[in-house]
Parts: sequence; structure tokens; C-alpha cells
Amino acid sequence: MLTLSIVVPIYNEAAYLEEILRRVLSVSLPGQVRELILVDDGSRDGTSALLEDLPRLLADKADVGAAVKVFFQGTNQGKGAALRRGFAEATGDIILIQDADLEYDPEDYPSLLEPIIAGRADVVYGSRFAGGKPHRVLYFWHSLGNKFLTLCSNALTNLNLTDMECCYKVFRREILDQLTLEENRFGIEPELTAKVAKLNCRIYEVGVSYAGRTYAEGKKIGWRDGFRALWCILKYNLLR
Repeated sequence: MLTLSIVVPIYNEAAYLEEILRRVLSVSLPGQVRELILVDDGSRDGTSALLEDLPRLLADKADVGAAVKVFFQGTNQGKGAALRRGFAEATGDIILIQDADLEYDPEDYPSLLEPIIAGRADVVYGSRFAGGKPHRVLYFWHSLGNKFLTLCSNALTNLNLTDMECCYKVFRREILDQLTLEENRFGIEPELTAKVAKLNCRIYEVGVSYAGRTYAEGKKIGWRDGFRALWCILKYNLLR
């Protein structure tokens, strides 16, 4: 039986932490052994205190059905740094990335996992722009920027992804073990894509739903991250 590690990078998500735990732990995955890796990236809004009181957070969940492990980064380093820590601590045969901000729905796990469990894929990307799943209507320029970055990435990787920046990425452990990751912030997305593409492994894409946040609601990625992502596309495809 394949085991699943769900890695959740967390920064200042006190308002959403209990709900994302509830959603992740309530997903029905028959026969799937789960491990939940929570990495607090130097939160300053009370998230760390909530995680330190994890038994209370989980007390009302009658059937947790997963081993839950918490790790704390001393200072805020970024999503990429938190993911590297989570990957290093994960023990599962399959590793799935889940953001803590409620934009992505854990009910999509079965469709994301299916290509790997069926033996057809080594890596699965979620896509907010494919598959007809519902998504919240938000920023035009943000959406255009995502599509532009995906286009640039595809041009250099020769992949035909529709959403390179999507949070949901799932890996067979053997694939992640071959990667040496460097990016500390959101540049981890194009870095992962470039390095996976060079392995010539089997990559699938699955449509997922998306309930995006506004900046007033806590969205963190900004235009500077877009420029960094563009640099990372060039760096990890052409200079490494």
C-alpha cells in the first residue's frame, strides 16, 4: 500500500488553520495511509501558538486518520524553504503540497492521486484553468501573469502545462529525491517545474477548483514574486 505525505507550508494563517486541518483530515481516501506535515514558517499572528496546542485543535476530530507532525522554522524564510523542510521530514511514498489558505480544496485529492496510484504518472500538477472545476473570479492581471509565466516555462521545458504556478503538485518520492531545491520563496514553483522536466518523467495535469483570496483576505504573492518567477524560469532552464 502506498503511503501519502501531505506537506503544508504555513505563514500567518491563524484565521484559517483549524478549517484547513478539518478539510484535509476529512477527505475520504479509502485504504490510503496518510501523514500530515505542518511547517510553520515563522508566523507572527498566533499561528505558532495554535500549532503548539495541536492536541486541542484535533480534539473535536473523532477520526484523525493520519499522523500529524509539526515543525517550526525559527524565522520567516518563504514557501520554498518551508517546502524543503517538509519534504525532508516526509516519509510517504507520495508527497502532495497543500497550501494553508483555503484557496484549494482537499476534496480534489482523489483525482490528483489517481494517475500516480494507477501507475501512469510520476508527477501530477493541478490546474485552475483546465477541467471545468469551479473557481472564484478575481484579478485579471494576476490571472494573465500566471498564464504568461506558464507560457514562458513551457517554452523552455517543452511541457504543455496550463498552470505551472498551481499549488497542487504531487510527486512520487523517487522523483523528489532526485531534486536539489534552492528557492526560498514562490520561485520554488518554476524551479520544481524546470527540474522535474529535466528528468523526463511522466507528468499529468488534473483540473482543480479554486477559491482565490483577495489581498484584503490575506493573499501574499505579489508582483515582485512574478519577476522572481520569470528569473527562476530562465535560471533553472538555461543556466543550470
